[in-house]
Amino acid sequence: MTTEKTSMQQIKLGSQGLSVSRLGLGCMGMSEFYGEADDAENLRVFETALDAGLTFFDTADMYGVGKNEELVGRALGKVRSQVVIATKFALMRGPNGERVGINGRPEYVHAAVDASLKRLNTDYIDLYYQHRVDPNVPIEDTVGAMAELVQAGKVRYLGLSEATPEQIRRAHRVHPITALQSEYSLWNREPEEEVLPTVRELGIGFVPYSPLGRGFLTGELKSPADFGEGDFRRNNPRFQGENFQKNLKLVEAVQRLAEQKGVSTAQLALAWVLAQGQDLAPIPGTKRVKYLQDNIGALDVVLSAAELQQLAEIAPVGAAAGARY
Repeated sequence: MTTEKTSMQQIKLGSQGLSVSRLGLGCMGMSEFYGEADDAENLRVFETALDAGLTFFDTADMYGVGKNEELVGRALGKVRSQVVIATKFALMRGPNGERVGINGRPEYVHAAVDASLKRLNTDYIDLYYQHRVDPNVPIEDTVGAMAELVQAGKVRYLGLSEATPEQIRRAHRVHPITALQSEYSLWNREPEEEVLPTVRELGIGFVPYSPLGRGFLTGELKSPADFGEGDFRRNNPRFQGENFQKNLKLVEAVQRLAEQKGVSTAQLALAWVLAQGQDLAPIPGTKRVKYLQDNIGALDVVLSAAELQQLAEIAPVGAAAGARY
């Protein structure tokens, strides 16, 4: 692993001028969803990421009900001008963490950004995503309010998450969309069908989240019993019963190929995502330094056309058993 801060490739994300490191860091699991986390280790993860040249950090107001943004703000405060912070709004949580619903109303957009700025301890957000599209509010209204944030200097670039091609086009007509974030990995290749062609046509960057299949494509999970208390995967359809066993066969095939190549299963799965184009920046999440270092190693894995084909055959579109949520 190289550790010089200048070593990591930077890419243009979208066509509005945003540059990010080729690999980003998803911060969600440091505060919620994947069991207990350790704040001291979280801060070591940030330090390791910065030393390796990562400049792209992803959070959201709903992760840990605001706690994750506060953590990101603490960890990156001293290097704020050198990093790209992406956060999201729209998935509302109550004071006890309960899900309240999706809110894309213009007045909520303005309230949400001010709350995020405060938690992040910054006066601007580099990339601001609508976390999910509100079915009850025209996307033009939501993105119109987001555009006002750009004009006010609170936000630099706009993004959407898990939007459909039609929603992306409608949003992009109101204000240029810089990035679309969607789940994309060897076990979730659906974006290839319509979403990726749409964003490429419009000059929008693509940010794959869960590029390691929520940890499944690391090869480290052997049974549903591997999940600790508070891990949301315990109740996720893909990680239950027959689905778990079917998906394990897919991972075992990836694992065999990784062993032949002398790389970790996670590195092979991540290298496959990276090989899908220079216009995408995956954001694998982790709360442990050793997994971050392993992920960074994927940047040095070169896949031949034959290996890419092999992986595509192991995990065709729709290969994973069970719904995503």
